[in-house]
Amino acid sequence: EISGADAIHPGYGFLSENYEFVKILEKHKIKFIGPSSELIKKMGDKIEAKKIAKELGLPTIQGSDTGISKLEDAIKISNIIGYPVLIKAAGGGGGKGMRIVEKEESLMESLQIAKTEAKKFFGNDEVFIEKYFKKPRHIEVQILSDGKNNTVHLGERDCTIQRRHQKVIEEAPSSVINTQQRNELLTTCVKSIS
Repeated sequence: EISGADAIHPGYGFLSENYEFVKILEKHKIKFIGPSSELIKKMGDKIEAKKIAKELGLPTIQGSDTGISKLEDAIKISNIIGYPVLIKAAGGGGGKGMRIVEKEESLMESLQIAKTEAKKFFGNDEVFIEKYFKKPRHIEVQILSDGKNNTVHLGERDCTIQRRHQKVIEEAPSSVINTQQRNELLTTCVKSIS
């Protein structure tokens, strides 16, 4: 308001994912170059984001569809999908509130630690469980949309090289997928926003 700016591009990092920041901008009629506060809030909740992805017909990792608070529920879903499993904070990222569980005997302690970390780092102790893959590829697609069904992708990048679940190197294009896989991945991502 002081500078007279009518739009803000947040760059990357915390402000680009902070729905409360975007709500303030919306309230003051300052254009946020990015998603709406409502969409950021939905996508910031990993359980809600996974639900939306399923509704759009996108592939998701097998796991719980809701938050897990009871050990009995954690045991049940873990036995269904098979060990190892990954307990993840619903409201966070960056490796915080995540625990790999190889066997049922470790489930109770890991669930408690993940919930405690999630509360500490994100103010929300909700966690969920997914199948854990020991050697996955982490491939991301950046998309741009004007909100009027004009959506494009900027290609994919391989973010597999990580340290403590934090990306260290992003390689573009990915050297591990073929042309058919690339086309299917990029088309699916664009369709999910259109």
